[in-house]
Amino acid sequence: MSGCLMAGALAIALGPGQDFALTWTHSVEKIGWHESWELTPQGLQLTGAAVRGSGAGMEPGPDARLVDGWLVWEPQLPPIPELVLAASGATGDGWRLCGTECVTLAARAGQPVILKPCPGSSARP
Repeated sequence: MSGCLMAGALAIALGPGQDFALTWTHSVEKIGWHESWELTPQGLQLTGAAVRGSGAGMEPGPDARLVDGWLVWEPQLPPIPELVLAASGATGDGWRLCGTECVTLAARAGQPVILKPCPGSSARP
């Protein structure tokens, strides 16, 4: 069974291995951030993170290493059932989610988007 995510009424097909990426620009520091996620039977699993620098609220993980100008690390967090994305409106962009295709979510302040596995997706037991 293929995997997908629901973002409100939008269904987003996931890439090979049921993975997806989230990218955004930090609203205060104006620095790029990237996270890699995977849809698992236990929920949404953060598998990697990278940031172009550090600053207010942007501390890299303790095992971060510098790779091509990015501080890269592998967070050790448990899977979560859903992920709430909210934009401040201060960056002009929202969250960019890429599965098999890319979409921009939560681009306007005050319009959070909840990401969760699609009904019947392989993330369900």
